[in-house]
Amino acid sequence: MKTNIAELRKANKISQEELARAVGVTRQTITSIEVGKYIASLPLAHKIAVYFGMAIEDIFIFEEE
Repeated sequence: MKTNIAELRKANKISQEELARAVGVTRQTITSIEVGKYIASLPLAHKIAVYFGMAIEDIFIFEEE
């Protein structure tokens, strides 16, 4: 699943570590989500969306396979 997390972080000058701390995960989890190796759970996706003040579907791009 593709995401806009890296772009949002960079635009807001937020490190992976800062985002991870804010949503209660490790930096490695944020890295894995950004590179597509891990799909965030719905509760985590919600926390990330709330953090950026956006809708989940504006951050996570669902593409049918």
